[in-house]
Amino acid sequence: MANPNLVPAIVRVSRGSFDPVRFAEIEAMSRKTQGYLAPAIRQLPGLVSYFVGAAPSGSFTHVSLWDSEAHAEQMSHLTQMTEMARPEAEAVGVMFLPIVNYPIGWRV
Repeated sequence: MANPNLVPAIVRVSRGSFDPVRFAEIEAMSRKTQGYLAPAIRQLPGLVSYFVGAAPSGSFTHVSLWDSEAHAEQMSHLTQMTEMARPEAEAVGVMFLPIVNYPIGWRV
């Protein structure tokens, strides 16, 4: 049964891995792509929050919160992501896992 107090929302998780010796390159790439990704993502309807992080152990993630599945799926077609940022990340060794959209089941 759906929780009537829960606003419909989707958590979108994109994860990747990389060789930990390339951590400095990953951080530099992330700062560079932020310059054009952040403004483009901010313009998308339905965005609640967006977070990016890289761990020195070799893990990279983008986690975002959206008001609907349709709005979360905009990321799959965002030119700055698909044609610019993703290739830049892959060029420094990020290997991506499939992206998953999770409907929110509960929250604190």
